[in-house]
Amino acid sequence: MTKPLILVTGKDGQLGFELMQLSEQFNNQFNFLFVGRNELDLSNSDAIASFIKQHQPQYIVNCAAYTAVDKAETEQELAYAINATAPAVMAKVCAEMGCKLIHISTDYVFDGEKQQSYLPTDAIHPLNVYGSSKAAGEKLVAENSNDAVIIRTSWVYSSHGKNFVKAMLKLMSDRPEINVVADQIGCPTYAADLAEAIMKIICSNVVSTSTKIYHYSNTGNISWFQFAQAIQEIGEKDCKVNPIPSTAYPTPAKRSNYSVMDTSDIEKDFGVEIKDWKKSLEKCIHLL
Repeated sequence: MTKPLILVTGKDGQLGFELMQLSEQFNNQFNFLFVGRNELDLSNSDAIASFIKQHQPQYIVNCAAYTAVDKAETEQELAYAINATAPAVMAKVCAEMGCKLIHISTDYVFDGEKQQSYLPTDAIHPLNVYGSSKAAGEKLVAENSNDAVIIRTSWVYSSHGKNFVKAMLKLMSDRPEINVVADQIGCPTYAADLAEAIMKIICSNVVSTSTKIYHYSNTGNISWFQFAQAIQEIGEKDCKVNPIPSTAYPTPAKRSNYSVMDTSDIEKDFGVEIKDWKKSLEKCIHLL
């Protein structure tokens, strides 16, 4: 009997990389196909559909996204092509083929006005083009599929790729002091933990009759400043970290001040374990 095939997009990103590392533990159960921009152009809808039909996967994990938040303000068309149109095509083809889609979304769909953990059912109100394009992707996946899993995540980092943790470690090595925004609250997500959660969902074989949105991040709620303090401490960097308000660090795209998400649904439905943010950060920094 042939093993089910899991197609993973965005192999060069943080989550795609972590899934690739983790896949070795599941080679007895599944075949994996990891693709990046060179193998599959997500701005080309026809190419997506024919690629999926050619390879006939049983699962697609869509980790690929246009994630340049500030750049998206001027590259709106490309952001929408990759974050909205591409997932819609995947969902449609998956529905035709009986393939399960797991689509990764973001906390950027929220405006931060709530001040307590966001539930997957809370109303969304993106503040920037990136958030709007990801919100459109969620909507189109739900419209085109009746059993997809959408996972919103936040503040993703890994030992691979560009992210806040690696940027901070470099700055802390180069400078005697740095300034970090202290009035935006959220929760980090170690991509390796999210990769484990995704494989848990795939292995759970939970049958769903509707597309459902879940939230996943590590536990805790902190500011970027507190995150940087922890990086400094764990990384043993001799650098002073100063808290500053968002107004002192203006960006082209508006950010929300609060994006902590409630993860209880993903724990309940799939038995996913939510790990402590600081323990996961320690694990990542020790790898680095």
